[in-house]
Amino acid sequence: MAIWLNEADVRAALSMRELIDTMQETVAAFSAGCAKQPVRTVFDIPGGFFGTMPALLENSGALGAKLVTVCNGNAAKGLHSHLATILLLDAETGETLAIMDGRFITEARTAASSAVAARYLARANASSLGIIGSGVQARSHLEALPMVRDFDDIRAWSPTAANLREFVAESGERVRPVSSAREAVEGADVVVLATSSPAPVLENSWVKAGACVISVGACRPSQREMDPDLVARARLFTDTRAAALQESGDIVQGIREDRFGEDHIAAELGELVANPLLGRRSEDEVIVFKSLGMAVEDVAAANLVYRCARELRKGVELV
Repeated sequence: MAIWLNEADVRAALSMRELIDTMQETVAAFSAGCAKQPVRTVFDIPGGFFGTMPALLENSGALGAKLVTVCNGNAAKGLHSHLATILLLDAETGETLAIMDGRFITEARTAASSAVAARYLARANASSLGIIGSGVQARSHLEALPMVRDFDDIRAWSPTAANLREFVAESGERVRPVSSAREAVEGADVVVLATSSPAPVLENSWVKAGACVISVGACRPSQREMDPDLVARARLFTDTRAAALQESGDIVQGIREDRFGEDHIAAELGELVANPLLGRRSEDEVIVFKSLGMAVEDVAAANLVYRCARELRKGVELV
């Protein structure tokens, strides 16, 4: 019988450490051709945009789809900007296994995939982390990234001072607030861009040699969150070439401006997991990981949640 899992149920069933390992397996399966996933369908709605993201993971048999909305005016209404619902199906019969809240899954799997990227692309001795942003992605990345690198200096900046104070307080003072984006980034070994800005928030000159930049925003072709000179300077990795060449303004606009070609994408994250020699070539090389988010990640995470929720007897049966 199908079950409904609300956000509290999903949180109770999801371990970040287990999710990081699941994302590593999932991106490798995707890049190896062991998954089916079209580029998401996206169209504008009155509040923002709506996307549909179906996928099948052939090895695990996980089948499902995420329906996601991004409405940046939601903050004024006390709502999250990103909301989602995930439908998980039996791949053999097509029967519904579960319907679950997908907001937290989106938040957590994004950070888990970033942790996989940092595991393979950040320098082994990376000890400083700079975060631009103070929302849900800043929080999830603060949980995930220290699981793959030991940071003794974590700095953050946000354009909203009250949100930054709350983020720092919730972190147990592990995060040091700073007065500018530049101060958060300069000298950092790993940089996380966790904003909703449609325009660049990170300057090329702020990024030191050897840094690994993780960009999880600007997911529409009209948006950028990085200085184009930085994208051209860096060795570029993404989760999916197909989506990056359609959806990422940081990449699409750079190609349109003849700053680089499609071959500037060195590899997908899954290709890197399968062959780590595709990764960092020197200690001074600047790396950018551009994350768009993939349906296979959502479906794999939902499948993990479903299995754990069954064991924990979470959720409400749907009759």
